[in-house]
Amino acid sequence: MSSWMNGRDDSAMSSMRSSRAFAKVAVLGFAVALAGSIGVAGQAPAPAQGRGGGRGGGPPAPPAAPTPRRADGKPILGSVPGQPVGGWGAGVTTLPRGGGLDEVPFQPWARAVYDIRQIDQFEPHTRCKASGVSRQFSTPYGTEFVEVPDLQRMYIMDNGGPNSYRIIYLDGRSFPEKIAPTNYGYSIGHWEGDTLVVETRGLNEKFWMDTRGTPHTAQLKFTERLTRSDMNTLKYQATIDDPGAYTKPWTTTVFELRWRPGDELFEYICQQSNYGPELMVGSQEDVDNTRFFVP
Repeated sequence: MSSWMNGRDDSAMSSMRSSRAFAKVAVLGFAVALAGSIGVAGQAPAPAQGRGGGRGGGPPAPPAAPTPRRADGKPILGSVPGQPVGGWGAGVTTLPRGGGLDEVPFQPWARAVYDIRQIDQFEPHTRCKASGVSRQFSTPYGTEFVEVPDLQRMYIMDNGGPNSYRIIYLDGRSFPEKIAPTNYGYSIGHWEGDTLVVETRGLNEKFWMDTRGTPHTAQLKFTERLTRSDMNTLKYQATIDDPGAYTKPWTTTVFELRWRPGDELFEYICQQSNYGPELMVGSQEDVDNTRFFVP
């Protein structure tokens, strides 16, 4: 019994000595590595610079390709024939951006509506309702421009959200005398140099013009200016002319949308996996759509 115990003690002591030796080696190795990483006199070594001197040590990104054009010289706003299909990422969020709310010529009631919507963001788009004009360019998964020169029209497709589309007529037509109000309205476009100018009328009051709830009425005439300044950039600016909500017309700052190769339409179920429930019911626990209507 004693011999067995002594043997066990000797084995334990040997194991402890091995553990201590291993610990000393580990500490010494860590110290050497740390000294090497800190460098001489405690100064951290300067990060390696790539040829471009940019962050990450790589060369700077190459400049974007020039604006793609058709045979007649008109810019292509959508996918380029012979190249991968793509779309524009979301980018137009709040129309009063940049200039400050005090510079927007709200009528008093419209400013009150805007303020309450910052608190109770009960947005129709999150409930899969189609949203026209500038709100379309904040659709989840972006938008795809489909140009059909033979028909002299363009389609702007919502890749996510309501998965719907807007038509822009480019055949020189005039607005009908009577337009049934819809979420997307009636859009007519024309070219001014390299800029596509689109005027939309016949809009109802059921959607928000942007993600922050900038208000409008059915009197709205909405003018958009779209300029593809290079292959990867679409500049966007809008003018809001709505005597029902504003004291005079006003124009937004310039927004930029970025080109995303490979983006295109896919099957999208708007009601599935909605991660913004507070935007669907606002501050309420639930909504009884039979009792009241929220535009």
